[in-house]
Amino acid sequence: MTTPVTPEQGGVSAATATVPTYVGRWVSARIGTDFLTVIDSRTHGILADEPIPLGGRDLGMTPYELLLASLSSCMAITMRMYANRKEWPLEGAYIQLRTAPSRDPDREVRIAGAKSLTRIERRIELTGALTAEQRGRLVEIADRCPIKRNLEAGLEVVGAPADVA
Repeated sequence: MTTPVTPEQGGVSAATATVPTYVGRWVSARIGTDFLTVIDSRTHGILADEPIPLGGRDLGMTPYELLLASLSSCMAITMRMYANRKEWPLEGAYIQLRTAPSRDPDREVRIAGAKSLTRIERRIELTGALTAEQRGRLVEIADRCPIKRNLEAGLEVVGAPADVA
């Protein structure tokens, strides 16, 4: 399946240029005898590791940091797409995320009906000649990024054919 790429997006022409979609493509993680993990997707690679106090060599982000990186980059890209479509003067966005303890974990767990609750705190700074209304709307749009929606809706991880090798 391919999606057309416009000349403004770096394509040659709207009629001839396409970019493949990546739904259903595999991302792989390979680990050896220590915690250093090599992660590959398409032609890109990154490292994940644990901090030294936890037995790692601190050669990459932890898996939780990678999750936050995925979420914050999705929020930034979603805001950029929206601002571009609206032709708003967004010059840049700086998004910070961190995991934080729940203020009242027992109450929130009861309300959520879950066994545990992870809370992520967020800070967003926008630059550009944006109105207060545009800034507010962009923050709302950040909450609509696909990664955030999937995390909030819940995920199901299932075995695929040939899962045991």
